[in-house]
Amino acid sequence: MWDRDTALTNIVFEQLLATETLMYLTWFDNNSWLIELADQRILLDPWLVDSLVFAQQSWLFEGIRQQPTPIPEADLLLLSQGLEDHAHPPTLTQIRRDIPVVASHNGAKVVQGLGYTQVTTLDHGQTHDFNGVQIQALPGAPIGPLLKENAYLIKAEGLTLYYEPHGYADPQLKQLGPIDVVITPMADQTLPLVGPIVRRQGAQLLADWVTPQVMLPTANAATTDYRGFLTQLLSTKGSATEFQSALAPESPIQVLQPRPGERIALPVAVH
Repeated sequence: MWDRDTALTNIVFEQLLATETLMYLTWFDNNSWLIELADQRILLDPWLVDSLVFAQQSWLFEGIRQQPTPIPEADLLLLSQGLEDHAHPPTLTQIRRDIPVVASHNGAKVVQGLGYTQVTTLDHGQTHDFNGVQIQALPGAPIGPLLKENAYLIKAEGLTLYYEPHGYADPQLKQLGPIDVVITPMADQTLPLVGPIVRRQGAQLLADWVTPQVMLPTANAATTDYRGFLTQLLSTKGSATEFQSALAPESPIQVLQPRPGERIALPVAVH
């Protein structure tokens, strides 16, 4: 016997399958991510082993992972910056040198110096196609008075992901939305006299400009300990929980807070 309610339920379920797909994300603490999209595994800004030290000055700043993270298999390495917390030499020395790399100019210099053989450098506005995944470089965080590193817009199978690890949302994004998934800081990290080095302001701008379906925080430290002179001066304000609470009650944005190493599936509607 034909059951009207069952038939309608099946139709709705089939429509959901037709209009939704899955993107997988794994956060490895700090700014390190694995993006799985269109059958490609993209390892983003990996710091997975050993300590983090800038310019070999551990007295000034040192990040210590509570335990190393096994380096996952990946099809592409994506670097937004050349600084050690995004292009981490001890981690990069443990990745095969023939893996394709897409990077900012400074990130490219790091991997080229380590002997990587397939390196694509992207200027702002340039796009690279990798096995059905389109990667566009956009202006990211300012490093010094005359240089901005990269943010990335990643597109495949009707889905779009935006990543910028310091909270600097470029105004041209207003014309590039909607964007389905946004990875951006949701807390300020501030040094006296310097000001915010990581900003939460970008998260609110992105929520307003590109109407994402899902937003995830980055630049957090869940399983990392920090020490050194600068850590005594560094202050943190804000959180993903506070950001979510500040969204309008009718906002459709989901704010997800994955645990380090947790592989999460993102069901997002395809445009």
